[in-house]
Amino acid sequence: MFERMLVGKIENRITVGLISFMLIIVFLGWAAINEGGRMAAFQQMENARSIEQGATLFASNCTSCHGMDGRGLAGKAPGLNNPMLFGHDFFPDVTKQISDLNDEAKNLTAENNTAGTTDARKTEITARLAEITKTISDLDAKRTADVQAAVAKGYDPTGVKYDRLQELGWGGTVDNFILTTLIHGRPVSGNYWPQAMPAWSQTAGGPLRTDQLQNIVNYIKNFDKGDNWTLDDLYAVNQFPILPKDPAPYIAQINGLIASGGDPNKIKPVGKDVKAIAVEIAKLTGDPAKGEQLYHGKTNAALAGGVLPCGSCHGQSSTVVGPMTDGTYTRATNERLKVPQFTGFTPEEYLIDSIVNPSDYIVPGFTDLMPKNFGTELLNAQDLADIIAYLKTMNQ
Repeated sequence: MFERMLVGKIENRITVGLISFMLIIVFLGWAAINEGGRMAAFQQMENARSIEQGATLFASNCTSCHGMDGRGLAGKAPGLNNPMLFGHDFFPDVTKQISDLNDEAKNLTAENNTAGTTDARKTEITARLAEITKTISDLDAKRTADVQAAVAKGYDPTGVKYDRLQELGWGGTVDNFILTTLIHGRPVSGNYWPQAMPAWSQTAGGPLRTDQLQNIVNYIKNFDKGDNWTLDDLYAVNQFPILPKDPAPYIAQINGLIASGGDPNKIKPVGKDVKAIAVEIAKLTGDPAKGEQLYHGKTNAALAGGVLPCGSCHGQSSTVVGPMTDGTYTRATNERLKVPQFTGFTPEEYLIDSIVNPSDYIVPGFTDLMPKNFGTELLNAQDLADIIAYLKTMNQ
């Protein structure tokens, strides 16, 4: 009878349906509300398993170079259990102060180069820039001294060097940095470590699958303490990472290739044989405008890997360390060629000799301070031709 009453009447059927529907809605709502927590708990368990597996892989593959505790082995490989890898700054207030000072210096330099800036204001700017430079130097010296125990093992708190990724100019995440390093290794790191880091990915000829590499990444990431790194953690690192050897020669080589268009004759330095150099640059067209930029450090020389120091010693219209630039060609023609050792020289040959062999003749009243490597390292034929073309306009 009860069953007939419950389901026999249409009203009762509707009531049962509504109650069932509401119960389903409540259950689904409860499941939806708790889904985030359930998934988070699941992900935490998965991450924990990944870290555990990564620890096993790290122990069997990485500890011989990076140490059992991940703090590196002195002279062999850098520490990964390391605040530097995760970009922790132990001196954020100092970093902020230096950043503000650098911004101020940039603005002052721009103001100093503005046409309407008075001489009095330029004097003030020069004095303030000197103060800024000294303040930054003092701040860097202070924080370096404060962590000297770590500095002795390769740590550098200045600039952005406390942050490995910034130091390398890496624009991605820590995860991707570690993963790509594991995948490809560091084939050329044998140039500055006893042993190059091999590629670990099977795609690059290594022994490990991508999922195994990700487990190692997760294990290394688990070293990160966020804002809770301490100086004791810093001092516990046995070896900090280093940058590769001085890149200046490689930069100079690349710049030389670019400037030469791949012509090997334009890449090599001019040397020190004045007569041979004169013959070589006579085949070229010197650009006085480009020469002016090279001379005054407004553009990089092809071989130097940077700007030339000419203008820092030779003032335009005043004597600094060396003779002033104005009147250079006139003096070469009217005075220098009368010196017996330059008999038979042309003005151009004298200028070449004074650049590539600066000790051959010291202008009276000056000392032998000019760098000796312009012909052997810093200048190719085209750059020298451009500088000579510029100096020939100095015929005041």
